[in-house]
Amino acid sequence: MNINIKSTLLAVILSATTYPLFADSNILVFQSDFGLKDGAVSTMKGVSASVDKNLKIYDITHEIPAYNIWDAAYSLYQTAEYWPQGTVFVSVVDPGVGTERLSVVLKTKNGQYFVTPDNGTLTLVADKFGIDEVRQINESINRRKNSEKSYTFHGRDVYAYTAAKLASGKITFEQVGKKLPPNVVKINYQKAVLKENRLLGTIPVLDAQYGNVWTNISRTVASPLNLHFGDQIKVKISHNDHIVFDEIIPFANSFGNVTEGKNLVYFNSLDNLSLAINMGNFADVYHIKHGANWIIEMSKVD
Repeated sequence: MNINIKSTLLAVILSATTYPLFADSNILVFQSDFGLKDGAVSTMKGVSASVDKNLKIYDITHEIPAYNIWDAAYSLYQTAEYWPQGTVFVSVVDPGVGTERLSVVLKTKNGQYFVTPDNGTLTLVADKFGIDEVRQINESINRRKNSEKSYTFHGRDVYAYTAAKLASGKITFEQVGKKLPPNVVKINYQKAVLKENRLLGTIPVLDAQYGNVWTNISRTVASPLNLHFGDQIKVKISHNDHIVFDEIIPFANSFGNVTEGKNLVYFNSLDNLSLAINMGNFADVYHIKHGANWIIEMSKVD
């Protein structure tokens, strides 16, 4: 073997031994409820860049409503599948910061990593992708230097710092901390099911710009109903067991298939059933909100 090839192979082996890879992509993706009015987000990114200036750092959003763990969970669910295997996500929506809630890294079965407080944020990605392994962050070694007396900014001191070390390969997943049982704290919600020709699900999010009402009922779950353009769908929406909407709406392929101002049921960009008003705002007109306690029932009218 050529001596230059031998030297190159040896260098690669030594490099892998010294800096064991955690994420193939070297990608770090942030979300939070911090907003962009001050320097909190920039601070987290600065900590990450200080660990490794070659990291590729991106955002999902920093406009999650304050303290809204459900919206944090859905935001991860909505976007994670479009990122490469090995991507490291940091989610900081942490109303329990400084308390006994655990700081963890979840490795999902699709090979992605989620760094966050274990407070329900991982509910939907755990359900969608499956749990491969969970580890508790060992803050005695995976914490920004000289931050031990800081109790209110774990996004900067623990999550951004640990995630950057993991994403850059400075530590392995095993070096995050001790292995935990393969489960996470979950928010209770109505999973999408077909029961006696009735589709049941929840309203996890609204299309913020247009007021369309998105459900978690996928095309796969709805397929036994064999929906076609023009079918009439009975839609019932309840909040905390109180019915707030009960009407029959036509199924359509897209908004322009009904006249302006008319309601429709359609499959959205995530291939889930949704409600809209053509050129209108369904959520505003009917006072619909979203969250784990908003339940929707749909059935085809014969």
